[in-house]
Formats: sequence, structure tokens, C-alpha cells
Amino acid sequence: MTRMVQTGWTAQRWTAVFIEQAEMFRKAVAEADPAAEVPTRPGWTVQDLVVHVARFLETSTVYLRTGSRTQLQPPSPPAGLAPLEYLDLQLTAAAEILTAVPGNRPAWTFSAAAPDLAWVWHRRIAHETVLRRFDAQTVVRQVAATDPDLCVDGIDEVLTTIVAAKLEGDVPTIAPGTAVVRTTDLPESWLISLRPDEAPEIRAAAPGEEGDAQVTGEAELVYFWLWNRMNLKEMSGDQRVLDILQVGRGH
Repeated sequence: MTRMVQTGWTAQRWTAVFIEQAEMFRKAVAEADPAAEVPTRPGWTVQDLVVHVARFLETSTVYLRTGSRTQLQPPSPPAGLAPLEYLDLQLTAAAEILTAVPGNRPAWTFSAAAPDLAWVWHRRIAHETVLRRFDAQTVVRQVAATDPDLCVDGIDEVLTTIVAAKLEGDVPTIAPGTAVVRTTDLPESWLISLRPDEAPEIRAAAPGEEGDAQVTGEAELVYFWLWNRMNLKEMSGDQRVLDILQVGRGH
């Protein structure tokens, strides 16, 4: 399988994205009513979102901090901290850890399709923070645009690692199928091949190449469609394949 990490993306660059997006997330949740519902996550309040991000950071950065080569049990949440205090503690710790740990440090990662290297966590933490910033900003109705190059890297992460992790988990055995994903504002394209009981294979799609399903649009729309945050009109083909690509349902 070809891993298509975009040229120019490094642990340092993902860390910079995290710091930028974390600041916007923190500002949005500070402005919002903690009891307000999150439109993009039915059943969640802003307080739920704050705790989720803090918990995610505490759970994911432990691999960068310890260099564990095996999966660890999540640490217990601290007692006696208000949600925003918990968040601030984890935002500060994550910025320090991400900055200090080189991308080539060995560490357990969450997908069989990803190498056991720290940069996989730098990337995952950056994009999870982008997604949750988006969620928080929908509450205060001040959603900022997301850089297309960042969105392309996020699309690549979904197709090369998140889909494989999803198939390892709660998705039953699938029928074979392919999908072509193209961005219209940048030249990137992907062909993802799905086969029963195998990790997906990824390569660049050739000009004019089609799959059993097609997903086309501006990078930001495709990125947030994959995470079930935006609607996308330019998709067609096998709905079973499209459902597998849309990894954000329930996330």
C-alpha cells in the first residue's frame, strides 16, 4: 500500500496546526454556553465537547510521552477539575509534548495501515483539533475557513489510515470495491481499493480514472464530508463504498 503523506508535512508543521486550531477551539468554547447543544454532534453539549478534547489529548499524547510500543489503557481523568481547567491543562501539555517529540520516534499507533512512528500522532492530534474547532465554532456561528492544503492532508489521513482503522473495528466483512476521490481546487487525487479482510490499498488516481464510487469537490468540502460535517453533491456510485469512506458518523 502506498502511503501518501503530503510533501512538506512534518511533525513541526502538524504541531503548528494544533497550536493554531487549539487557540480557536478554546476561544469558541469560552464564548459558548456550556449547556448549549453542538449542532454537528447531536446529543453533545459544549461541556461534553470540552471534556472529549481534553480526554483525547490526554489519551493520545501518552504514546508520544512514553514511546510505548504497545496499546495502553487510557489514563483516568483527573478528579476535582472543572472542564475548562482540564482542557487548559491538556492543551498546554500537548503543545509541549508535540514540540519536544521528533516525528521519527517509535510509538504504538492506532491503525495497521500506519507506521508505528510518532508523526502519526502529530498528524492525528492536529486533525482531531481541526474537527473539534469546527464543531465548537458551529455553536457560536463563527466557522472559519480551513486551508485547502491542510484539508488535502486530512483527506489523505482519512484514506490512508482512518478507513483501515475503521475496517479493523466495527465494520463487518465488506464486498470489494474502489473509490476515486478528487479535489477540484488542488491537483490531488486518490484511488482507494477495498477488499475483504485486507487493508485498503491507496494510490494516486490517474486522470479520468473512475471507481465504483466517485467523490469530487473542493478540498474543504471533501474533508468535512468524510468526517460527516458537510454535505457534498459531487459524489456517485456504490453507496456501500461511500459509507465506508465517510468515517465521521458518530465521531
